[in-house]
Amino acid sequence: MTRSTAREIAVHLVFGMDYTHTNVDEVLETLLETGYYSGLSQELELYQERPNKKQLTYIRTVAQGCAAKSDELDEIIARYAIGWPVARISRLVKAILRVAIFEVCYVDDVPTGVAINEAVRMTRNYEDEEVVVFVNGILGAFARAHQAETEE
Repeated sequence: MTRSTAREIAVHLVFGMDYTHTNVDEVLETLLETGYYSGLSQELELYQERPNKKQLTYIRTVAQGCAAKSDELDEIIARYAIGWPVARISRLVKAILRVAIFEVCYVDDVPTGVAINEAVRMTRNYEDEEVVVFVNGILGAFARAHQAETEE
């Protein structure tokens, strides 16, 4: 399993938490239960390979971090989604944005450019090009501001 696959699984978890209002530990426990994971592998190629220990740590870190920092992440999204209230952004796009912003702010081994490129790639897999441009715009503006803040 690649980091990209682990990242997409993390997005699915963040989406699931938002959609079902289930806490992160329950979602992680359910997802990683052998029978449930095997069932997902029948439906989605993404789940063909189980995460190894390092990937599982990454998935857990991102999912738990997005849950703990959801208000902060949503405030950042709102700041850069000019003219779009966060409530109007689809849950999946919001999950992709949350994961990317969380990675930029809190995951040291993920370069900003990688976080943005992966978010754009994932968005392209699920949404039309207009939404891809929207996600890229939000993340680009955020990344420039974040870099400026960290250089001060």
